[in-house]
Amino acid sequence: MTNWYVITGGPSSGKTTTVNMLSELGYATTIEHARHYIDLQRVTGRTVSEMRANQVEFQRGVLEMQLEEEAELDPQDMVFLDRALPDSLAYYRFLGLEPDPRLLQALHEVSYRKIFILDLLPLAPDYARTEDIPAQKRIHELLTEVYSSLPVPVEAVPVLPLQERTEFILNHLK
Repeated sequence: MTNWYVITGGPSSGKTTTVNMLSELGYATTIEHARHYIDLQRVTGRTVSEMRANQVEFQRGVLEMQLEEEAELDPQDMVFLDRALPDSLAYYRFLGLEPDPRLLQALHEVSYRKIFILDLLPLAPDYARTEDIPAQKRIHELLTEVYSSLPVPVEAVPVLPLQERTEFILNHLK
């Protein structure tokens, strides 16, 4: 088993804000790969709508980044992940796409210490987020289903002010 903790939840649940707070407190963290993929593609001149028009390519690009990152992390290091491989399966299901075989294989090998699923905050659209409220809720449900199917403890994190939410996670690591 790794010493990795996954911070996840539907769009606009405060994942990245929470992970950034953990980083500021000195904990090792990762980035959210969907947003990073979008940012890298935007540098080349592609728009978000162009990227989202080919969801298979988009999901594969994000998956590739996630696979690479998790392969490079030391299993002994305590790390908070801003999303993880199982998030990809939830998104493939949400989009009605056949999951990439590499994802399915990797899901048999994943090992996380604990999963923290953040309760949803009000949807806050931005340049990278295209979901509406029904999509936000459905993605959150799918993430909960996917992670609950794994042999890993799952903890729901209630809506709290940022510092209290971060303390909640730190107080529930075991």
